[in-house]
This record gives sequence, structure tokens and C-alpha cells, in this order.
Amino acid sequence: MNTRPRINRRQGLVWLGVAGLLPLETFAQTASWPQRPVRFIVPNAAGSSVDTIGRIVANQMTQPLGQAIVVDNKAGAAGAIGVETGRTSAPDGYSLIVASSSSITVAPLLQKAVTYKPLNDFDLVSLVALLPNVLVCTPSLNVKNTADLIAYAKSKGGKTNMASAGIGSASHLAGLAFQSAAGFESLHVPYKSGSAGVASVVSGETDWVLTPAPAALGLVSSGRLRLLGHSMAQDAHPIPNAPSLADTVPGFEFSGWIGLMAPKGLPPQVADTLRKALAVALQQKALRDSFESNGAVPAAGSAQDFRNYLSKDIERTRKAIQAGGIQPE
Repeated sequence: MNTRPRINRRQGLVWLGVAGLLPLETFAQTASWPQRPVRFIVPNAAGSSVDTIGRIVANQMTQPLGQAIVVDNKAGAAGAIGVETGRTSAPDGYSLIVASSSSITVAPLLQKAVTYKPLNDFDLVSLVALLPNVLVCTPSLNVKNTADLIAYAKSKGGKTNMASAGIGSASHLAGLAFQSAAGFESLHVPYKSGSAGVASVVSGETDWVLTPAPAALGLVSSGRLRLLGHSMAQDAHPIPNAPSLADTVPGFEFSGWIGLMAPKGLPPQVADTLRKALAVALQQKALRDSFESNGAVPAAGSAQDFRNYLSKDIERTRKAIQAGGIQPE
């Protein structure tokens, strides 16, 4: 069964099945939590996209929970420090992990020192947001759409250049996955940062990049980059007038994500309360506007929905790593 949701940037996505009626005794149990502030552990530095989204959500969940939410940044070791801090916390709902594709999917695949098992060592609360990548090329390139770029790259026999933010970065893995799915090759040119990689496409030093949307959309608006498509599913519309890459490469999907995870053993009634509070938060206009300005699309659902998405994300990332011959360090 296909559990992938239909997602629209303006409407966002909230699966409201989490808001069904609970038995009276469960309401009584739920009402006892939370009794003190809740901690959101962010395995990234302050000011990062994960930190920004985490703080936006924390602000909007405070009212439905009736308690403050404190953001605690625990950056380092590709996110492993913060994730381990959350994993070893008490499973009482007062310490939650603002998880992301970088710390949960990529880090265990590329960092030998990371030993946690994403699907086994945590309770998955809910997805929070999806972060689409966008395919952009230098405007001087004689291509108008995704099919043109693929045809151009094939005609050059691997002599086109793909920029990235470095080996193992989101743009590197997304680009590898796209090449594998579309059946062409480009020379990988890694840079020290996402902005440097995107700048290389603007200048024409490289030909294209598949990068997180916030890094490129401003340059698209100013005409310094040409937007060819986004990396979400065909039925998703995260960016006005941008087609899905899956329109040209059927089945292709490779976006970042942010979700809430908890130490193993979270009481079910606490998880239900969290999902209800998140559903309320994601319907607030202030949150939607903030998400849009940060290139994020609201996405929430059940623990099983999250597990299904994470399983697919791990598998497609593993394939991208194998396609690029990247070895764990």
C-alpha cells in the first residue's frame, strides 16, 4: 500500500487520524503529562535548518501542550552526540530528539563510530517536515527542463560537472541518486559548503546541482540560476511552477526530512499527546509561513507512517552511497 501523502506547500499536510477519540481512562492518563517543560534535543548547531525548524515547531506546540518547550543544541560528530543524548535519556516524553535525514539516515551509513540503529533504538513519534531539493543549472547551459539536462549530460559522455557541498553531503547524495535513476554520469566537484557549490553553478564553473531549496530559490528569482524541478513526489507541489523530477524520471524522490523521535519505551499515551499537539501546531498560519520561508513542507502522521518513510529513505540513501562508491569513515 502506498502511504505517501499528497503534499501542497500552501495547505501543508496534517494527517488528522491522530486526533481520534480516546477512551476516558486514556484521557485521564494523558492529562497528567506534561507537568514540566519538555526538552527538544537538536543534534545540530544553532542557526542550522534543523535548529530553525525545531524552534518554530517548539514555539507552536507550547500552547497545545500547556508547557514550555526548551531547545537544547547538542551538535557534533555528524549529529551523533545529540542523537545519543536523546537515546540514553529517560523515556518519559520530557526529552525528545529533533531528528533529521542527516543525523538519522546518513550518519549511521557513513560514520563507523555511529552505532545506533534508527529503526530499532528509538520510538518514532512523527514526521514534522519534508525539505525538498531543487535541480538547478547555470543559465548559460542550453537546457530548459530536466529531460534536456539528462540528454545534454548523456551527449557529453560524463564530461558535465555536478557541484555539491562535499562528499556525503545532502547535495552529493541527492545528485548521485538522480544520476543513477536517470542513467547518466557527471563529474562530481565537491566544495567546502553548500553556498560555494551553488555559487559555482551560478558562475558556470559547474553545470548543475541538486541542492536544498533555500540555498537556490533566491538565485532562481534573480535569474542567476535556472530551476528545472524539485525532488519530491509527482503529487507534491512544494514550489510554484516547478515540476517534480519524477515527471521525467519515474519514481525518483530524494528530499530531506525532520521528525520527532524519543528514547525507546515512550508511553503510548504520551506519544498520542505529542502527535495531537503537533497536528495543532502545523495548522497555525504563523508556522506555515515560517516553514515556507525556510523551504519546508509540513508533514505529520502516525509512528508507522514515519517508520515507512524512514525505511525508504535509508534504502535510497544506501543505494546512492553505493552508486558513488563512498566508503564509511
